[in-house]
Amino acid sequence: MDAIGMHKGTCHCGNVEFEVNLPNGFEELSRCNCSMCARRGAVVTSVPLSSFTLSKGQNHLTLYQFNTKTAEHYFCDTCGIYTHHKRRSNPNQYAINVACLEGVDPFQLGPIPTTDGQNHSCDRK
Repeated sequence: MDAIGMHKGTCHCGNVEFEVNLPNGFEELSRCNCSMCARRGAVVTSVPLSSFTLSKGQNHLTLYQFNTKTAEHYFCDTCGIYTHHKRRSNPNQYAINVACLEGVDPFQLGPIPTTDGQNHSCDRK
């Protein structure tokens, strides 16, 4: 699967649309085992904030934050689909739900590493 270049993404109902530039294809594909991510089960790729453009549906995005309230998790308020989040470990990046990208089947991406969000590096002293 050639993921290089611009991709359009949407939530399930289409109220939220975005574009993401992946000049190097999928980078840092991962799942996370934190309490939030383990429940949603998404595969994400990381991109700089400047590589993401929300093209439709700002008024349909709902923000959810928990624990340190550093990460910003965004969901469609109509269909409930998680589209992206601003990362806690690198607030200069978004993690994009690759299942929201047109033409991408996350089940065809092979083994995906799991990030240990239960023992997040930001929580270590």
